[in-house]
Amino acid sequence: MSMFNSHRKHTSLTIFRAEAKESFLMAMGALAAHKLRSGLTLLGVLVGVFSIIVVMTAMRVMQTNIETELSRLGSHTFQIRKWPGIYFGGPGGFEKYWRRKSLTLAQGDQLKDRANLPLHMGFESYFWGGEATSRYGKTPPNVRLLGETPGSFPAMNWVIQEGRALIESDVDGARDVCILGDAMAKILFPLSSALDERIKLNGINYTVIGILEPKGTMMGGNQDLFAIIPLTTGLNRYGRSWWRSISILVQARDRASYDDTVEEVRGILRVIRKVPPGQEDDFEIFSNDSLIAQFKTFTFTVRVGVAVISSIALLAAGIGIMNIMLVSVTERTREIGIRRAIGAKKRNIMTQFIMEAVVLCEVGGAIGVVLGIVGGNAAAYFMKVPPVIPVDWVIFGLLICSVVGIIFGTYPAYKAANLDPIESLRYE
Repeated sequence: MSMFNSHRKHTSLTIFRAEAKESFLMAMGALAAHKLRSGLTLLGVLVGVFSIIVVMTAMRVMQTNIETELSRLGSHTFQIRKWPGIYFGGPGGFEKYWRRKSLTLAQGDQLKDRANLPLHMGFESYFWGGEATSRYGKTPPNVRLLGETPGSFPAMNWVIQEGRALIESDVDGARDVCILGDAMAKILFPLSSALDERIKLNGINYTVIGILEPKGTMMGGNQDLFAIIPLTTGLNRYGRSWWRSISILVQARDRASYDDTVEEVRGILRVIRKVPPGQEDDFEIFSNDSLIAQFKTFTFTVRVGVAVISSIALLAAGIGIMNIMLVSVTERTREIGIRRAIGAKKRNIMTQFIMEAVVLCEVGGAIGVVLGIVGGNAAAYFMKVPPVIPVDWVIFGLLICSVVGIIFGTYPAYKAANLDPIESLRYE
């Protein structure tokens, strides 16, 4: 008995495969026979899928590189700033950050003395973007000048390639020394080492004491085009204005103590800055993970918006497909009658017309996917970053095409399957 059931299942599967293959070939033949009509019909599907894929591809390109750029902090490291790491609100919401008191070096020193859990703690401030010169050359006018302390180097994952990092005596004495990013060192000293040489940053002389290992390019720019000077040197020369706020870089000892380190530092800093109990912090704490999570939350909203708009385009395309399929049923009434007369069942007719609708959608979807990937990766080309293929969205887009074809092809297929064979044969 079991052998008989197994044989029946095998026979049914073989018949189903044969019917599906025949329906597919007939669907392709019908599309080829009406090229212009088929082309105009699948255009709606093409536009809907293209709009999804091109936006998702472009956003995936940007997301991959922005996440890498946001991950500039070292492991188990968080940053404290007056300003948020990423801000997506309007200018009105940013006003509360302007009203905050700046983080000062004195507050940072107090925090460093009181905190016990951090492995390293560094302080940072950005001073200017300008031109650096040496006796051998000069840089483009977009060099970043950063004021740092020794604890910044492990927190920022900076590795010394040649020379040494900053030490406490450099900061305490506000020395005129600097450390160069790899690209900057090569521009200023293309044929020799920059170590112990004198350069000018914004017209002021500094001695090069170290060169960092390269990190490469990001978003079309060079990550290694910057110079580091002692934070105190920068504050003395560029001012300790009310609006200049330092950043505090804190590295926990390990992942297990990370959360405790964050809470200890937050509590101490609230006391130092005299934040009343119950009020929110007047500073921002963020890490690589929190910045990436914020960015993903923002891009998720954009993706949902694009998906909704594209769904409207696909809905309109589906209605167009249903109309065309109804016209096709009317035109092929006699063909349907002949097929029924020679033994075709209702399910065969249903399968044929649903398959035609699905094939129509999938052809449009496939073309939309290809054009979307090419268009989305144009952003990668202009930003000089690696191209990406959003496989998940490609699969989703083609799956949606099949669903649209099945939904909007079912009614015409049902109508075709239920035509009276005798009346169909009489149809002219």
